[in-house]
Amino acid sequence: MAKVQTPLNRSNKIKTAKKNLQESRSLYYDAWLRLKRNKAAMVGLFFVILLVVVAIFAEVLAPYDPYAQNLDYRLKPPTAQHLLGTDDYGRDILSRIIYGSRVSLMVGVISEGIALILGVLLGAIAGYYGGKVDNFIMRLCDIMFAFPELLFCIGIMFALGPGIYNVFIAIGFVGWAGYARLVRGQILSLKRMEFVEAAHASGAKDIRIILKHILPNTLAPIIVMLTLSIPGAIMSEASLSFLGLGAQPPTASWGSMIYDGRSYLRTFPWFSITPGIAIMLTVLGFNLFGDGLRDALDPRLKR
Repeated sequence: MAKVQTPLNRSNKIKTAKKNLQESRSLYYDAWLRLKRNKAAMVGLFFVILLVVVAIFAEVLAPYDPYAQNLDYRLKPPTAQHLLGTDDYGRDILSRIIYGSRVSLMVGVISEGIALILGVLLGAIAGYYGGKVDNFIMRLCDIMFAFPELLFCIGIMFALGPGIYNVFIAIGFVGWAGYARLVRGQILSLKRMEFVEAAHASGAKDIRIILKHILPNTLAPIIVMLTLSIPGAIMSEASLSFLGLGAQPPTASWGSMIYDGRSYLRTFPWFSITPGIAIMLTVLGFNLFGDGLRDALDPRLKR
C-alpha cells in the first residue's frame, strides 16, 4: 500500500533539506552570505573593485596622457575639457589620478605580500617550535614595534634611495611583525589539537604539518589582517611620495601630486584636494570591507 504524503510530512522534509544544506555550507560561503548583509562592507567592496578596475583599464579610462605637458593650460580650473583641472605643467589631473591608482594598488598588494610572506614564515616557525627560536623571533617583533612605522620606512628609504621599488621593500619589511605575532598565536592554539597529533603519529614531517594541517586553519584572520593592512601601506606610500622618497617624477602618484600642489592650496585647491579625496576613498573602502570581512569570518557570529 502506497504511503500517503501529507502536508506535514512534506514540511518536515523541506525543513530537513534546508538544515542539511545549511550544515553543508563551507565557512567561506557562510561568510559571503553574512558579508552581503553588511551594507557598509558592500560599499567598501565597491570602492575596492572600482580601484582595481580603474588601475587595470587606466589607458582606456584616462582622457589624456598623464605625462603630456602643455604650459598653455597650466593650473586651469575644472572644466568640461578637464574635469578636475590641470596641474602646474598643464597635465590633466584626472588622468594622473587614474594612473596613480596603479601605484597605490601595486604598493598595497606587493608590499603587503612581502610582509605577509615574512610574517607567516617567521610566525609559523616561532609558534611551532617554541623555545629559544620563539624568544628570538618575538624579540625581533618587539624591536620592530618599538619604532614608528613611518619613521622606520623613512630611514630605510634614506639607506636604499628613493624609488617605487624600494618603497615595496621598505613597507614590506616594516610590516611583517604584525603577521608574525598573529600566526604565532594561531599556531600555539592549534598545534596541540587532535588532528595535528594524528599527523604527528602518522609520521608526517614538520613542514607538511605546518603547511597542510595548521596554516589552512589560520587563513581567516590572516585574510582579515591583510585587508586591513593594505590601506596603511597606501597611506605610507603617499607619505613617502609626499616627502620625495617614493615614486619619482614624472610617475603619477597621489602623494607626489599632493606635494606638488601644496604651494597652490589657497589659489588652486583642486590640485591637492582631488588626489587627497582619492586616497580617502581608497582607504575608507578597504577599511569598510576589512571590518565587514572580520565580522563575516568570525565563527561566533555564525547563525
